[in-house]
Amino acid sequence: MALHFVTSDATAAEPGSSVMLTGAEAKHAAVVRRVRAGEPVTLGDGAGVWLEGEVAAAEPARVEVRILRRREDPRPDPRILLVQALAKGDRDELAVQAACELGVDEIVPWQAARSVSRWEGAKAVKGRERWATIVREAAKQAHRSWVPEVSAVESTADLVRRAASQRVLILDPTAQGRLSAVVPDERDIVLVVGPEGGISPEELERLTAAGAERVLLGDTVLRTSTAGPAAIAVLNVARGRW
Repeated sequence: MALHFVTSDATAAEPGSSVMLTGAEAKHAAVVRRVRAGEPVTLGDGAGVWLEGEVAAAEPARVEVRILRRREDPRPDPRILLVQALAKGDRDELAVQAACELGVDEIVPWQAARSVSRWEGAKAVKGRERWATIVREAAKQAHRSWVPEVSAVESTADLVRRAASQRVLILDPTAQGRLSAVVPDERDIVLVVGPEGGISPEELERLTAAGAERVLLGDTVLRTSTAGPAAIAVLNVARGRW
């Protein structure tokens, strides 16, 4: 399979034109992946544009790609969003990476009551940027034409407001109904995954009172790093994405 790269210059490119990869993307292509003239590659802008091309010239600071074909993929609708509680170590980052590879459409960092990690002030900005980088690289690896958005960190109150217009599904090992039995409708699905210590009873009460649904993923209790990706896989089947 051809290597894939993401650049904003792909947005206006048409067959017959050339796109120049520069900076870190050029270095990654020429030095790390060692692309050579004549090699097929694909490019995207992360917002639906998909280009098929051929490397015309490759240098560490500049890679020229001649565009052969172009298509524009519509934004997925309805979407699957992952509300991932902040977790210690790299467990939340592992969840974000795998969720992106599996097709999630938006990532929402959640400052849950039991989150050990706290995003405040400059740390919130840095954390969001870090997740966005992880998402971008995972989207490239997965050859996705749409790169998922990473929203600003949200509180439980923010999730309560989401429940008014979106279908919020809380992954809860004590729930009665199974995620596999959920019948998708026209609404976006928002999957809520708690931190290592789980979602607090108070948070569960507030969310369910606002209309969120508690669902059981399976008979075992998964880590916060694997629950979201596993749930996305289930929804991909239910929605015919897979």
